[in-house]
Amino acid sequence: MRSSILLSFFSLLVLMACQPKTNSKVQFVLLPSPTTFTISGESKLKAPDLESNFQSAKNHFTTGKLLSEFQDEVFAFSLDSGMQLPPEGYSLSITEQKIEIIASTNAGLWYGLMTLGQLLQDAKDQNAFLPLCNIYDEPALAYRAVHLDVKHHLEKKEYYLELMDRFAAQKINAVIVEIEDKLKYKLQPKVGASDAFSIEDWKAISDYAIRRNIRISPLVQGLGHVSFILKHKEYEPLRDDPKSDWAFNPLNEETYKVQFDLYEDALRAFPHANYLHVGGDEVHTTGRNSGKSPLELQLIWLNRVSGYASQKGLTPIFWDDMPLQNAGVYRSIYDGKLTTVQVDSIWAVNEPKLNKYIDMFPKNCLYMRWNYDMPESPGNIRAMKWFSDNGFNVMGATAGQTRWNLMPLDQSNTKNIRDFSLISIRNKASGLLLTLWDDDSPHFELYQRGISIFAEYTWAGEKRSSDELHQAYRQRAFGPALASAEHEFINALESPVADWKNMLLDNRTDRNRLRTLDDSINQALIPFPNLDSAGAWTKKYQDKITKAEASRLQVDEVLQQIQLAKKSALRNSYQLEVYEQVAQVVQFSNRAILTLAEYDEPSGEKRAQTQAKLAAMEEEWASIQSKVEEVYGKTRQINKPADYILDQDHHRHLANQALKFSNWQFHVEGLFLEKIKVKVK
Repeated sequence: MRSSILLSFFSLLVLMACQPKTNSKVQFVLLPSPTTFTISGESKLKAPDLESNFQSAKNHFTTGKLLSEFQDEVFAFSLDSGMQLPPEGYSLSITEQKIEIIASTNAGLWYGLMTLGQLLQDAKDQNAFLPLCNIYDEPALAYRAVHLDVKHHLEKKEYYLELMDRFAAQKINAVIVEIEDKLKYKLQPKVGASDAFSIEDWKAISDYAIRRNIRISPLVQGLGHVSFILKHKEYEPLRDDPKSDWAFNPLNEETYKVQFDLYEDALRAFPHANYLHVGGDEVHTTGRNSGKSPLELQLIWLNRVSGYASQKGLTPIFWDDMPLQNAGVYRSIYDGKLTTVQVDSIWAVNEPKLNKYIDMFPKNCLYMRWNYDMPESPGNIRAMKWFSDNGFNVMGATAGQTRWNLMPLDQSNTKNIRDFSLISIRNKASGLLLTLWDDDSPHFELYQRGISIFAEYTWAGEKRSSDELHQAYRQRAFGPALASAEHEFINALESPVADWKNMLLDNRTDRNRLRTLDDSINQALIPFPNLDSAGAWTKKYQDKITKAEASRLQVDEVLQQIQLAKKSALRNSYQLEVYEQVAQVVQFSNRAILTLAEYDEPSGEKRAQTQAKLAAMEEEWASIQSKVEEVYGKTRQINKPADYILDQDHHRHLANQALKFSNWQFHVEGLFLEKIKVKVK
């Protein structure tokens, strides 16, 4: 009798443990924020019971069917044009036993389903019932695009598919792929690298994306940034400057034959494109000393490529910086000290230089005003106004990454993403692009927070502070247990990463420019202590030593946080692994500087001990580098193929300076170890 009572009591405890929570501590955190979200209680719906329903609805849409035709005993989808919802807007209501999503389009129904997915995830994570709630939601900007720059490396194909699912969950609806030589062109086969994806490979990714309401358009660089073409001997006659692989001659008709062939294949690879991004930035040409101005030459080229896009039913996108530079107004964009009045005076003097050619600016083109530092400056606002005042379509481009080596900094560029999003919303722009440049090629997992920040501001505007948004990201990325501020480690890692870049270099040099030197070990690497003048090295490099010690302590703390996070994370543990490798790389440089400081001691015994520590650093680094390549290699192609031809590297991109990942990402560390062998015997 007693045993049966105990058994019944135990069964009751198990049953109670399995019941969802009914307290107010449950946090439903949606990202991006919905327009309105009202919770009035809790439903009788349990997340685990609805997982198959949710997956069935998702599969229904991603296999090309209409959500408006999907119904089951819990989910109800319907189209209602009478509600006057915008194309991607929706309403979602959860009652005691029913979930209803209403929209004016199937894209709106899809985004309602994506929001429901986050509610289900939060309910499951916290063992809670779904809330009784009403959500009304619509995007602040219609076009919310992420730029994938693959010029220096490719991810593995399955990872691109995973990215499309992540983008869809955050209501990203467009991608621009900067393809360069990572497409096996059929019409100009010499241009594609041997590790490039085929047209069919890219088309499969594009098809996968469009089934998730993500439209991929290609960016095929033109006029300038064409080293991936002009580095090949066969194309040298097309160079504007015979000695430089940077720019096409816009007056050579063969230029357009090559460009149009590349466009043709790119559009086969991305058949759902609505834009053709033609590039056009950072380039001055002479037309082989034709006597025409750089602005006129650029507009000749732009009209030709815009005409091609028009014939294909596409809108061309053009980076807008060079007309502004040629007119003498560009610098005002990046001078935050200038007032609106001062900017207007600069424009008053120089605007006629633009207006002189205004009839040559193609009307079908979208002029993309890129600004990664100060989009709110009067100069940037004035530049956008010139385009719109003259009847041209203009759209902004912000950045989640520019020239930062190991990972994005400045809190994933939160402020600039926010500012350009809000400016775009105020100006009633059609959209915004988040550029993710591959110049120094950080791991793509390190962009994920910046992408979420972009998704928030472009869909919802400013509904959260930076701290609240970062907290929402942690909940969505890792789970509610890691949402609170004490689990913030990304921001804490940024300063050590910034210091890492040149930690092992003399104060006059930069990691990206080492290969321009004749003897980088002696010209760029930090000198080792002179044993005949103990203490002199420490005195000279005290600032670096202080930074290294502070960084070491901070990175130790970050590594501890990551270890704890790995135990508590409900998902995305791989992202934590990637951050962990970044931290370990930084810590090696910190230890190296501090070990050199020990080597500068006058004590012979301590020097001998430190010599042994320095000698052991080669093995230590080999272990760190091997682990980095193992972790990074899970999703990305690590090395360039052996037959890859490097170009002239005009912009000093680390990822463009060697074929092997370790030889460009960790060139400095390799030089440091070489120096140990020479100096420490």
